[in-house]
Amino acid sequence: MNILTILSEGIKDNSEGREKGYLIKYSNYDLIKYIQVFVNIRFLSLPICFVTFVFYLLSISQVYGETVGESSNLDVDPNLIENSPVIQKWIKEIPDVSDEIRNQPSFPTLFRVGYSQFPSNNNSGGVYVGIEDLFVGDTPLTFSANYSSDLSNNSQGQRVSIGSTIQYYLLPLGGYINIAPVVGYRYIETNGYHSDGVNVGVKVKFAFSPQGAADISLIQSFIAPTSNDEVGVTEIKAGYAINKHLRLSSGISWQNSIKQEDSQLNIGLEWILK
Repeated sequence: MNILTILSEGIKDNSEGREKGYLIKYSNYDLIKYIQVFVNIRFLSLPICFVTFVFYLLSISQVYGETVGESSNLDVDPNLIENSPVIQKWIKEIPDVSDEIRNQPSFPTLFRVGYSQFPSNNNSGGVYVGIEDLFVGDTPLTFSANYSSDLSNNSQGQRVSIGSTIQYYLLPLGGYINIAPVVGYRYIETNGYHSDGVNVGVKVKFAFSPQGAADISLIQSFIAPTSNDEVGVTEIKAGYAINKHLRLSSGISWQNSIKQEDSQLNIGLEWILK
C-alpha cells in the first residue's frame, strides 16, 4: 500500500463519516490521517537517505581514484624527469613541504679555496683554504675550519691564521635568516704580535636563495677574550652559485688588537658538498 492509497482511503473514510454524522465526534480525523502519513514518509525516507549517501561516497571515491591514476600516468618527457630532481622526488613520494621548509637547510656545506691579499702588510698575497658548515648528522650543529697565509718574503713578518669552530643555529634551518653562537680555537700571527686561544662569537647568516645559490655571512668573534692578547675579528663573507656545484666567493676581515689593526681580502671558489 503506497502513500497515494493511504491518502485516498483517508479521504473516503472521512467522507463516509461526514454522511453518518460522525463529523463532530471525529473532528480531528483528517489531522490524524495526515500525521500517520507524515510518520510513514519520515520512516521511509531514513533508509532512502542512507542508501543515497552511501552511493554518493562510492561515486566520489571512484572519481578520485580515476583522477589519481590519470595524474600518475601523465605523458611527461623522460628527459624532463631525468633533469628535474623535484619531479623525481615527487614521483617517489609526496614530501612534507612544510617540514622541509622549516628543517631542510637553506645553505649547504662548502669547501673553499682561493687567493688572499693583506693590505695592512704591504698588500702581500697569499692563499686561503677552508670548509664551512659541515653538518653533524641531522642537527643544527655545524663544524667550520680555515687556514690562510702570506706567501711573500716580507721582512716585517708573515701573516698566518688558522682555526676551527662549531656553530649551533638557533632558528629553523630552512629560513632566510639564521643566527648561531660560535665557539672554537684560533691562532693568528701578524706584524709585531701573535695570539691564540679560545675563539667565541656570533654568526648571522642571510640565505637569499635555497641550497646555497646566494648568501652572506657576518661573523664577530674574539680570540683569547679578557686576556692581554685579546683580538677582535670581524668577517663578512659572500657567495654566489654559477652552477649547482660551484660558487664564486669573496670576503673581507678585520683584526683589532691592542697593538694594531690588520685586514684581509679573499676571493676564490667554493664547492657545494651538501
